Amino acid sequence: MKITYSIIAPIYNEIDNLSELHRRVTEVMDSSGEPWELILVDDGSTDGSTEKIRELAEADSRIRPVIFARNFGHQPAITAGWDYARGDAVVIIDADLQDPPEVILELAKKWKEGYEVVYAVRAEREGETWFKKFTAAAFYRLIYSITDVKIPVDTGDFRLMDRKVVNVLKQMRERHRFPRGMSAWVGFRQIGVEYKRAARVAGVTKYPFNKMVKLALNAITSFSYFPLQVATFFGFVSAGVAILAIPIVIYMRILGSGAFFGQATTLIAVLFLGGVQLISLGILGEYIGRLYDEAKARPLYIVSEAPEEQ
Repeated sequence: MKITYSIIAPIYNEIDNLSELHRRVTEVMDSSGEPWELILVDDGSTDGSTEKIRELAEADSRIRPVIFARNFGHQPAITAGWDYARGDAVVIIDADLQDPPEVILELAKKWKEGYEVVYAVRAEREGETWFKKFTAAAFYRLIYSITDVKIPVDTGDFRLMDRKVVNVLKQMRERHRFPRGMSAWVGFRQIGVEYKRAARVAGVTKYPFNKMVKLALNAITSFSYFPLQVATFFGFVSAGVAILAIPIVIYMRILGSGAFFGQATTLIAVLFLGGVQLISLGILGEYIGRLYDEAKARPLYIVSEAPEEQ
């Protein structure tokens, strides 16, 4: 049977949300009157989510479980969903139901109008602290301003993509992945649909501050050379300060001024230049480390269980 919609939900310790996710997705997609499948990608859960996914799959043949051998991360889980999806339209959605399944039909409406990527724009965000909202807003605007690809602001991974877009994304196998940036990079006709992001139904967020920082680094290094340009800028500034300071110091010494005698100024200059060099080396190290990861060419994920038909 030809599948119209593939809904991908990465799962990591979401046992309290799985039944409700299944219920709401079923209710919404059955109302469309078109064939669909729900791909639950278990990213090494340890709370019983794996067994719950198998239980749901036994009760509903439209659920296709993809079970990882261990935890590989949210982005590889999305990639596995792309690899196993069979639908003409592929939707990525969070399992915590902050992305309401009811919005899928609004995304599908734009897809039927001819758009090939329909991303959901967060007009409101319920159940999140001011710090989370502030850092999220800053993150999206920073990424938009410094990356080579204009990634829409206030958008997550919740989106619908046409089969032709997914086929292109499946060819992109870089290890440090930023799916929302990748889907913007490929082009095609794109449009946003605003929605109200709900509070998490149960459980805790899987994206604490440290993971958000890591995601930001992946986004910046995958789509921008801006950090390298900043390092170059600091190098020129340091050199410029030194060039200007040399004649001033010589002149002050000739006049007999004691302002530049002793080790304090030398120590400050060495610490400043050393700091700039270490920051620059750190930035270079980030890019070189990513090259090293790519050179190893290891698989993005390892599956222990998956549907036979792919």
